[in-house]
Amino acid sequence: MKKTNFIDCSVKEVDFSETDLSMSIFKNCDLSNTVFQQTNLEKADFRTAKNYAFDPAENKVKKVKVSHLHLSGLLEKFDLDID
Repeated sequence: MKKTNFIDCSVKEVDFSETDLSMSIFKNCDLSNTVFQQTNLEKADFRTAKNYAFDPAENKVKKVKVSHLHLSGLLEKFDLDID
């Protein structure tokens, strides 16, 4: 699924485990309860996506693009209280 464009869609509860999503774009997508485990997300663009969460230590994330507004989804496993 490399270089796939997900645009203005709902990608809820999808299991992307062990999938190559490198260079994919998630533009204005709702990724609620979507699973990223051992997923290649290198150079993927999540800047306008919402409700995503993935562990950078469990996925390939080199050069992934994310919004600072949604960094909490990358830190979820630490159970931090982020304002």
